[in-house]
Amino acid sequence: MTETKTTSEPAQEFERVLSQSATAVASFDTHERSPLEKVRHFLHSSPASVPLIVLVLSLIIFAVIVGSRFFTPFALSLILQQVAIVGIVGAAQTLVVLTAGIDLSVGAIMVLTSVIMGQFTFRYGMPVELAILCGVALGALCGFINGVLIAYLKLPPFIVTLGTWQIYLATTYIYSANETIRAQDIETNARLLQFFGEKINIGGATFTYGVFAMLVLIAILWYVLNHTAWGRHVYAIGDDPEAAKLSGVRTKKVLITVYVLAGLICALAGWASIGRNGSVSPQIGQFANIESITAVVIGGMSLFGGRGSILGMLFGALIVGVFSFGMRMYGTDVQWTYLIIGVLIILAVAIDQWIRKVAG
Repeated sequence: MTETKTTSEPAQEFERVLSQSATAVASFDTHERSPLEKVRHFLHSSPASVPLIVLVLSLIIFAVIVGSRFFTPFALSLILQQVAIVGIVGAAQTLVVLTAGIDLSVGAIMVLTSVIMGQFTFRYGMPVELAILCGVALGALCGFINGVLIAYLKLPPFIVTLGTWQIYLATTYIYSANETIRAQDIETNARLLQFFGEKINIGGATFTYGVFAMLVLIAILWYVLNHTAWGRHVYAIGDDPEAAKLSGVRTKKVLITVYVLAGLICALAGWASIGRNGSVSPQIGQFANIESITAVVIGGMSLFGGRGSILGMLFGALIVGVFSFGMRMYGTDVQWTYLIIGVLIILAVAIDQWIRKVAG
């Protein structure tokens, strides 16, 4: 009678190798985070929290320094009026910065489109509605030019937009002959150009339609960036363009749409600036590019791309508005405002670097 062999042996060669592999269960680091690490992780997951905290603190500080008149509905609504244009242009800048780019031409596009709207109406007698559409289309074209040069020719966004900033601004001066269209003429013959400057009163606060345009625009972009595939692609390109491309994202197409949308938003800002200032002038809004970058940086956006929130940009714009308005009410020299804003910019970048170590 043959004895049955009870010891099981691997039937195939690869099973012998597997039998020698490690059998220990994987374990994860259960290191308890320190309070500082918890704070840094929270700030990393909520990029808009830092500017929101700074905004609340600045409101409290000026409420103590200036007094109760700082917290009147009229005063607070005036801050919103002052930051409406910066907030709209900052929304365009936010889209570009999320892709790890920067757009120095946003202010020039805003001025050029506003001049086109005014000149087409008064120089050629074009219906104001059509003139506005021409300005919006030109804004999209300017953004498309930026996008093609960056996406297809692989030129650095800083260099491209530095060049187009000069080109668009020079085109504005040459075409307009540095001519200003007076507010009285616009009010009489083309009141639609001043639409975003119209005011309504709510509970003692005065708002312009430009403020509502800014808030609606930011709400729409917040939803698009956080709840659509296109928004996720924008973040992915800013975080790692090569990885995004390998995962199926059409990076060139997305980049062009970003710059075209930025151009359209700048055209909206150009229209809103006519309402804000009353007149059409090539001299107004030239430094909107710097102001938008300031709002973006103070708002916690990473200039390395892939991280940030458009709500943070809004808070950043409001911080600048609160400091500008509060210092003016306190009676200090305007240069002190610039000094404080400069310090805030440097602190914002330093905080961003500190927070980014979490991801590293």
